[in-house]
Amino acid sequence: MKKNRNQKPNRHTNGNGRHSVHVEFSHPTASAVAIAGTFNGWRPEATPMIPMGQGRWLKNLALPPGRYEYLFVADGTWVADPLAPAAVANPFGGVNSVMTVPKNQNGL
Repeated sequence: MKKNRNQKPNRHTNGNGRHSVHVEFSHPTASAVAIAGTFNGWRPEATPMIPMGQGRWLKNLALPPGRYEYLFVADGTWVADPLAPAAVANPFGGVNSVMTVPKNQNGL
């Protein structure tokens, strides 16, 4: 999720019912980072993140309202989001981070 002072993702609605979700991740030594989750079939190659320098990685996702589980993949290692507002156990003995995209800005 957003790694700045605000722990909530930055969301904006576009015309097709999807919300733009801004995701940030920090990993000082990673040479490649992606995000994988229920929104992309758990395929990290489908959603590479953009390097911003100094270990910061960014990605904007266009997602319909709903609940999504996800992990970051840094140089092939699956990593939970340390600032995610929620996490759930996964079948591999770890945890998945959880983000919720509301139906509108008020969460209705």
